[in-house]
Amino acid sequence: MPNPTPKAFQAWIDSFIAYLHNERGMSEHTQSNYQRQLSIIAEQLVSFGVEEWQHVDIAWVRQIAAKGAREGLKPNSLATRLSCLRSFLDYLVLKGELTANPAKGVSTPRNHKRLPKNLDVDETGQLLDIDMDDPLAIRDRAIMELMYGTGMRLSELIQLNIRDVQGDRGEIRVIGKGDKERIVPFSGEAMRWVQLWLKERPALLKAEDEALFISKRGTRISHRNVQKRLSEWGIKQGVSSHVTPHKLRHSFATHILESSGNLRAVQEMLGHESLSTTQVYTHLDFQHLAQAYDKAHPRAKKKSES
Repeated sequence: MPNPTPKAFQAWIDSFIAYLHNERGMSEHTQSNYQRQLSIIAEQLVSFGVEEWQHVDIAWVRQIAAKGAREGLKPNSLATRLSCLRSFLDYLVLKGELTANPAKGVSTPRNHKRLPKNLDVDETGQLLDIDMDDPLAIRDRAIMELMYGTGMRLSELIQLNIRDVQGDRGEIRVIGKGDKERIVPFSGEAMRWVQLWLKERPALLKAEDEALFISKRGTRISHRNVQKRLSEWGIKQGVSSHVTPHKLRHSFATHILESSGNLRAVQEMLGHESLSTTQVYTHLDFQHLAQAYDKAHPRAKKKSES
């Protein structure tokens, strides 16, 4: 069993985790990841002879990075560990325990992140060409139309309640990461199939449940159920690549950007805080998109020199 984290280190970790929960609204999964990574780092610092977080400087951060590399930690995993440390040390700066964050001067190489190949427009049409009377098939098409039509995350779709659908206004209320709310437009096939599903839903409902999408057991549908059903539909519809919820989100972003070049609008619909994150979801050249934005947006244009 791993050694318990020394009290001098654990007290600040606990304070930080409480901050992530209460102030940042981060998920239990994210909190658990921070807890695990910071506990490992604390054990390493103790082995180096460091007695408290306030003694950590850039040399010790480099030692942590070097130790992870020696132990065979993959670049992405090492980058995640240092990212957790940076966020934590930022918190100590916020609390006045450190004057500066020593981890900001240390970077690690990262593996190129492979993105799933998006479905092209024809493949998407092939996948969504489902026209059956089976209530579960109608539900599944509504799920896929909604994910492709709005770009929402799987976790966001699972959390949807009936009251979040505002069909008369062509909007849907989505709760994203950090419990941040956004309003996303939806219309056309997505709206049509959601409305068809709402007519079938009462027959499957076993008890009072606000969930928009329910399973055949009559309760809120699970992440695993959606993933499994999408994969099965991909095979049944003869789509050559494996169909996943994220692939539909990725396809939404790519297709909208290819046709409009409106990076800011897609950023807002996807629920991203920064443009660089939105760019990761596309196969398009970022500079081209940025130029399109700068050319189109009235406040992005530079004043001509006098």
